[in-house]
Amino acid sequence: MNVALRDELLRRMERDQAVRTATPLGQPMTEQAWREWEQVDHDNTRFLKEVIAEHGWPGRDLVGDDASKAAWLLAQHADHDVVFQRRCLELLQAAAAAGQAALPDVAYLTDRVYVAEGRPQLYGTQYHEPDGRLQPRPIEDAERLDQRRAQMGLGPHAEYDQHMHEQYDMPQEQPSELP
Repeated sequence: MNVALRDELLRRMERDQAVRTATPLGQPMTEQAWREWEQVDHDNTRFLKEVIAEHGWPGRDLVGDDASKAAWLLAQHADHDVVFQRRCLELLQAAAAAGQAALPDVAYLTDRVYVAEGRPQLYGTQYHEPDGRLQPRPIEDAERLDQRRAQMGLGPHAEYDQHMHEQYDMPQEQPSELP
């Protein structure tokens, strides 16, 4: 195991999550917070490119389960470089086939790449808020969604949808008096 690489991946994942949770849900992000978020994503993408060039996909044997998940998260958040995300997806798929990465991570990155490419997602992991209402982005062959999710180690979409709404829906302001 490459302990130094493991530790750096975990440190970068912590930083990634810190910038994403610094602004409370429902609050607007400041310009400084957006710049910091973008800087972290760009730095992490550059770093992950270097790691992949030297080691290939950082799988379980190289960095352990947690750091392999951290590498996935860095790729997941490389939205500014979809070509690189697509390359990461290919490497992650091969790593998962070899038992070096988790299938759910493949599902999430697949959906992220497909959405970025303007395609319907396969696993229903990506959401947006058109008209202020949280909902999944378009899903290909929705009738077989739960079957595909199960193949990737994900639970039923209805449960995921409930979780997404519990975690991210903003409570609507109630009128102070009835009309």
